[in-house]
Amino acid sequence: MTCRLRNHLAGALCCSLFLGHLLAVDTTAADVAEGKWIQLFNGKDLSGWKVKIKGHELGENFGKTFRVENGVLKVGYDAYKGFGAKFGHLFYEKSFSHYIIRCEYRFTGQQVTGGPGWAFRNSGIMVHGQAPESMGKNQNFPVSIEVQLLGGRKMGKRSTANLCTPGTHVFYKGKLHKPHCTNSASKTYRGDQWVTVEIEVRGSEIIRHKIDGKTVLEYTKPQLDPNDKDAKKLIAGKPEGKSLLLESGSISLQSESHPVEFRKVELLPLKP
Repeated sequence: MTCRLRNHLAGALCCSLFLGHLLAVDTTAADVAEGKWIQLFNGKDLSGWKVKIKGHELGENFGKTFRVENGVLKVGYDAYKGFGAKFGHLFYEKSFSHYIIRCEYRFTGQQVTGGPGWAFRNSGIMVHGQAPESMGKNQNFPVSIEVQLLGGRKMGKRSTANLCTPGTHVFYKGKLHKPHCTNSASKTYRGDQWVTVEIEVRGSEIIRHKIDGKTVLEYTKPQLDPNDKDAKKLIAGKPEGKSLLLESGSISLQSESHPVEFRKVELLPLKP
C-alpha cells in the first residue's frame, strides 16, 4: 500500500469516526428535522386535557382555574376567595416516553391571597407523572418529575427550569440525588416577559432542561421514591421485582396560586 493511499484511508477513517461521534452525541437536531411537532394546546379550548384540583374530583375545573382566552391557556384565580392549598394540574390525555416538549410561558398579575410565599411566580411542567385517575382527592401533586418554572423577584437571582421531585428521585452528576428541588444554571427572568422552555425526555436515560435553546440542567434515571407515601401506592401496584425507574408517564401544567399563561405547548415524539 502506498503512503499516499494509506494517508487517504486514514483520513477517511478519522472523518467517519468523527461524524459517527457527532451522530451519536447530537441526535436532537436529526430528530427535530425528521419528526413532526404535535400541538398539545389547540389555541381554542381545553380539548385533550383533564383538570385535577386538590379537594375536587377529576374533571372539576373549580373557579375556571384553567381557561383559554384570546388564544392563550391561562391559569387564573378570579373566583377564589383564598387559595386554600388548592394545588391544581392540567393533564394531557396521553402519556409519553421519548419526546421533546416546548412551551412558551409567562407570569402575570398578583398572587392570590393565601398562596404560600414560595409559590410567588411559581408554576411547573410535570413529566413522567402518574395518571390523574390514580391521584387521591386531596393529593397535592402528582408523583412526577417537575420542571419548575419561576419568575424573578424585584431583587436577587431566581433561576427557572429547576428540578423538583414530588415522590421521586433522580441521578444527578452520577449519584442518587434526593434533595426535593435543585436549581438550574438559567438566568433570572423578571416581569411579564415570555420565556421558552424545552424539556428533552428520553425514557429513564436522560432528561434535559433548556431555556431559550440552552441546556441549563440535566440528569438521569428518574425513579419512584420508595419512602414517599404517594409513590408507595404506585409501587404497590407494580409486579414484584419491577424496577422503580420511570420510563414514561403523564404530562401536566401546574396551578400553584400565581397567575401564569401558556401560549404554546407542543411536543415532538422521539425514537427510543
